[in-house]
Formats: sequence, C-alpha cells, structure tokens
Amino acid sequence: MTEKISLAKETKQILQENGIILNKNLGQNYLIDDFKRKKIIEYAKLTKEDTVLEIGPGIGTLTIELAKKAGKVIAIEQDTAIFNILKKRLEKEKIDNVNLINGDAVKVDFPEFNKIVSNLPYQISSPISFKFLKHDFDLAILMYQKEFADRMNGKVGTKQYSRLSAMLYFKANIKFLTKVSPESFIPSPKVDSSVVELKPKENQIADDDFKIYSKVVKALFQHRNKKARNALIDSRHIIGFKDKKELKSILNNLEDENPRIKELLLERTINLSPESIMELSILLKEHIN
Repeated sequence: MTEKISLAKETKQILQENGIILNKNLGQNYLIDDFKRKKIIEYAKLTKEDTVLEIGPGIGTLTIELAKKAGKVIAIEQDTAIFNILKKRLEKEKIDNVNLINGDAVKVDFPEFNKIVSNLPYQISSPISFKFLKHDFDLAILMYQKEFADRMNGKVGTKQYSRLSAMLYFKANIKFLTKVSPESFIPSPKVDSSVVELKPKENQIADDDFKIYSKVVKALFQHRNKKARNALIDSRHIIGFKDKKELKSILNNLEDENPRIKELLLERTINLSPESIMELSILLKEHIN
C-alpha cells in the first residue's frame, strides 16, 4: 500500500513542480499503481538483449523501470513539455540507455525494436496498433481502454465482434492479462482499462489478399447487422463502385455461378467469421478496386 501511495505522490509532485496539468482529451492518464506497473513489466519478460518501444512515456513511470531491465528503450512522447521533464529525469537518474524521441508516434519512423511496452494514449489505439503490426517484433504488452481491448478479441456473433476483431484476427494473437481500474491513474478515466499481450502471427496473409480483405471488412462492418450482400451494396464506394446497379448485377452473376458466394452474401456481417470474410474477399477479388 505504501508503494502505491509513493508512486502516486511522486507523480503528483513531479507534475506540480513543473506546473503540468494533465489533459484527459490527449489521453494523459498516468499510472500511479505500483503493483500494476510491476505486473506490466513482469509480463514483458525483459532481458538486456531486448530493445523496447514505448509510446507515450509521459514522465517516465514505466520508462525508468524498463530501462533498468532492458538493453535499450525507445520512448516516443508528443507533448514537448512532458518530453523535457522526462529528459531531465533520465539525466538526473543517470539513465543513458533511453532513446527519447519528441514526436507523433503515429507519424514518426520507428527505430528497430523487438518488444513493445506501453500505456497507450487511448485516442490512437487503433492506428498505433496497426502500425505496430507492420513491424517484426516478438511481443507487446499494451494497456488499452477495456472496451477497445474486448473488441480486439471479439468473438463472431457477439456485441464485441467488430471491424477491429476481423482485422486483427489474421495479424496477431491477443491475450487478456489483467484489468486496471480508473483509480490506478491520475486523472482517473471514466472507464476501466485492460492490459493485453499481443504477438504477431507467424503465417501472415499475402499483402495483396489482405488489402482486398481490409476493404471488404471495412465495407461489411459499416452495416454489421445487415446481410453481407446489402452491406456491400450500401458501402459500394469502399470496394470501388459508384453505380449500385453495376454492383448488384455483378453479385447476381457471381451468385448464379457459385452457390458458395450466394451462401456467404446471405449471411449477416456479424455472423461471418474472419475466415468466411477472407473466402468472400478472394471470390470477389477480381471485381474489387
């Protein structure tokens, strides 16, 4: 209990000394629960052979502890004032294995890394997660808003099954690790958070096939409760069609030629597994722009 108060006091003191008021809208919710901090770092199984990427390090709550266990830490902080505070803290603690970058993590090029450990700014959860998956790495331990984490691993037919679930399905294995309550942060968010483990899948889908799949998934999940046929027609611009009649005609012809296409198109989006959506994507491939 003392340690938790200690981290909370330390965080508040650093912020007060530097005149920093955290902005919830920018996802500036700082972890003040030392038990959860230790658990997050344990999950990463760090050694001196590891180079860790951290997004949104803030004042270094995780960064400093990561630096003690890893060979190198790459920390990317967008807020210049917070960046300068962390820079001074690292200098004061004589920590020299952190590559601190002041920039927007969604836009900057990542140096090489093999693990990721981050309490992510929640408003960039989706773009940053897909950016991670363009890189080759061993393991990521990431904190997300609980609702987002639930959708990452949403099961077919459930409320959590979403475009995000379908997109991540072929890219990564996702494992829930622990829930984190609002009281574990300052300022306290209005929602629970989840820590998840994310590991890239070894047998990745070919880029061309995944590109088509991405378009079909996006079109379908604009209308998740509609039959796939109607969802595609209503979101035809996403798959390269302006003319409703043209797409209807193509789908009619394909259904006549292939009973399996008809079967898939009659199913509601929410009940189509990622494998079924991939199958549909491949069957429609030559007609999608």
